[in-house]
Amino acid sequence: MHEKQYVVDDLTKDDTWRMFNILAECVEGFDVMSKVFPAVTIFGSSRAHPNSLNYKTTENVARLLVKNGFNVISGGGPGVMEAANKGAAEAGGKSVGLHIHLPNEQKPNKYANVRLDFKYFFIRKLMFIKYAVAYIIMPGGFGTLDELFEALTLIQTNRIKFFPVILMDSKYWKGLIDWIKGTLIKEKSISESDLEILNLVDTPEEAVGIIKKRVIV
Repeated sequence: MHEKQYVVDDLTKDDTWRMFNILAECVEGFDVMSKVFPAVTIFGSSRAHPNSLNYKTTENVARLLVKNGFNVISGGGPGVMEAANKGAAEAGGKSVGLHIHLPNEQKPNKYANVRLDFKYFFIRKLMFIKYAVAYIIMPGGFGTLDELFEALTLIQTNRIKFFPVILMDSKYWKGLIDWIKGTLIKEKSISESDLEILNLVDTPEEAVGIIKKRVIV
């Protein structure tokens, strides 16, 4: 089995000049994203096939969000991201794709009618969360879990405003919720009240209903 090696580089190389690139991404992001508020950010697997239930459900929830006055933000790539942009665009809303440059990775989808390109993950994450009034988390992998737990942490620690974090497909997320209850809460690593941030749903109508009830814009 081939083992990957970690090559230690000079992590401080070109740091001063790198700051200008970071600032430029922030400026462009703030300028563009301020015009799409209020929006809901949708996360999920980049591997979802257009014929899959997850893809079609995402399209439907994006359409329903637009019909209820919300724009939609996604990561701008394939799978769930594409479905979110497609549903929003076809419903006549602003369909935002925040695309990240990765080696040998995703290409931007064709449905985002507002698009930004990022080199830095943390700037992209800032745009996801700063201009969202809610998160909808579709079934996904490491990247989806990363965005989920970052939002939970920021809300739990009062670093950002409270907003609904909605998990779509209760069967998919049940194992995670059971582990949180049976391990984290049991060991007092988090408080039971922290789970109130999460909302487990199975339909687009439930998701949008929660957002309309809890979000005032």
